[in-house]
Order: sequence, then structure tokens, then C-alpha cells
Amino acid sequence: MMKNKDLSIAILGNKDQTGLMRLAGIQTYAVFENDDRDLQQKVRKTLKEFLDDPSIGLIMVPDNWMAYVTDIVASIRKSKTRKAIVVEFPFRFDTVKQDVKEHYKAYTRNLIGFNVEI
Repeated sequence: MMKNKDLSIAILGNKDQTGLMRLAGIQTYAVFENDDRDLQQKVRKTLKEFLDDPSIGLIMVPDNWMAYVTDIVASIRKSKTRKAIVVEFPFRFDTVKQDVKEHYKAYTRNLIGFNVEI
């Protein structure tokens, strides 16, 4: 069994998003563009592959692609047996959306059941 410190992060995203995260040290990634043919199927397939990898503990998915995988993420959250956490990140910085801090505060509260203040 792997220790928590041995788990890695994976990201699904476009060229810019994955490139930035690779600079931060993330080595597991999948690059797709919004105009990719069969984008939905590619995102779903890749997410399942990442979930099957026992070395991955966190999977990042752009918020505009989460609609493609809501059923997969919902089943993971219901089962509570999966060690990988799937988190969404903003596709773009957009002032129309809610405050990012409040978004992730609410997301964390929903995920683990209590508030985390840093």
C-alpha cells in the first residue's frame, strides 16, 4: 500500500493549463483542446484511466469539462472507497463567476463535511 506522500497529481486540460502545471512539477497529464473531436469521450476515458492508477491521489479537471464526467465523479463521491480526489479548477479567470475563495471553501465543506480556514 502506498503512503500518502507517494501519491501524485494528474491534470486534464488544454496546452496552456497542462504546461503551467508541468512547470510546477506535475508529471501526469492529458492535453486536449476544446475543439478536439470527441472531446467528451476522451475526457471520460482519460479520467477513468487516471482513477485506475493507484499512484494518483488528486486529479484536476477544468470546470467547463466537469459536465462530461459528473456521473463518474458522483459515483466516486458516493462510494467513499476511492482514494483519488477529483477537483475542478477554473477554465479561465472570469469576473462573472463567484469569488474563487468562497467557491473552494464551499467545495471543501461539501467534500469533507467541515470548513477549512487557512
